[in-house]
Amino acid sequence: MAGPGPTIQIPRWIQLVGLPVLLVLAFLLASTLGHVLFLFLTASVIAFMLNPLVRDLTRLRVPRALSVMVVYAIFVAAVVALLIAIGVVAFDQARSAAERMDDYVTDVDPATGQTTAEMDIDGLQLWFDDHGLERIQVREQITGWIDSLGTGEISGYVQDGIEFAQGAALSVVLLLFSAILIVVISIYMLLDMPRLERSIDARFPPQGGSPLTQQIETALWGYVKGQAILSTVIGTSAGVGMWVLGRTGLVEGAEEYALLFGLWTAFIEVIPYIGPWLSAVPPVIYALFVDPIGVVWVGLLFLFIYQVEGHIVVPNVMASALRLHPLLVIFGLLAGGELYGIAGVLMALPTMAGLRAVWGFFRPRVRLERWDRGSLDIPIEVELEPPQVEPPRAASRSG
Repeated sequence: MAGPGPTIQIPRWIQLVGLPVLLVLAFLLASTLGHVLFLFLTASVIAFMLNPLVRDLTRLRVPRALSVMVVYAIFVAAVVALLIAIGVVAFDQARSAAERMDDYVTDVDPATGQTTAEMDIDGLQLWFDDHGLERIQVREQITGWIDSLGTGEISGYVQDGIEFAQGAALSVVLLLFSAILIVVISIYMLLDMPRLERSIDARFPPQGGSPLTQQIETALWGYVKGQAILSTVIGTSAGVGMWVLGRTGLVEGAEEYALLFGLWTAFIEVIPYIGPWLSAVPPVIYALFVDPIGVVWVGLLFLFIYQVEGHIVVPNVMASALRLHPLLVIFGLLAGGELYGIAGVLMALPTMAGLRAVWGFFRPRVRLERWDRGSLDIPIEVELEPPQVEPPRAASRSG
């Protein structure tokens, strides 16, 4: 039977002075070296995620350097292929949806002399009038706003957005140096991972469990698998739901862009708490232009999806993957966004999952010296005054 292993005893003076100073230094370090920390954290997450695959290849007597190259090449190829496939579908359907929205507010029907948007607005105003809501005059306000849009202006706005996105994609080239650094750092980490494992195991042998590095790998893969399942389920639900709304005529044309809405929902679901609300924005905007009444059905669809996500999917999928208090998750997201924007938000939760594994490994090995034990008794001299004795009273003489 192996003993409990070595422990780290933290004296009281370090608890009182050293830990607060360490927190201040960590804050200053994160403020001044945010970019460097982001590069190393990203490289660490990638290295720990790919290390199990490299380890499996080395068990087949493949040299570790060659295993790292093979695994990394497959990883990069998969990421690039996924991004290209999603980008092509998103740009194509976004352009098609923009043209449809443009036709909705600009094409005039020769038979009625009105656009489809104007006819829908008249129908909505008639519904308000029939239900005693004559004070709500949406016809004049919305018609004036639509008339202010020139022919092709909506497509122009979306086209400008697409061009901006393309320009942003080209600007990624400027980040090539950072990407190369991340690749180089993660490769070095993968090559030196066995040495790191041996040094940690020699100082802190596992206590009936797996080594620290494997616990970090398990935590990261648990988060990745849970997030992949969550994004797939919610994205598929949103896509199928929009397809059904389109096929039933509740939201005209929604079935043509169900794949786009599903991909958007699956992607934005990576951001906890905020992502589910942002996922409903494009479908609502589309329904507002194509069929204003359909906004109600889109809202009901995503409300149903949120209820299923919050009460069924997240408790059963992500509860065991992250195991962090919601306040810690929100703090991690805000801190990641403050340090490195959207990329920091995306890297916050995997980093916190790895840190949770580190804390779980070292927690039984850390001992804080208690403050209610071992206190020194300082002797204090106290001068006691002798008790004052009253003199005896004279006995009274009897007459």
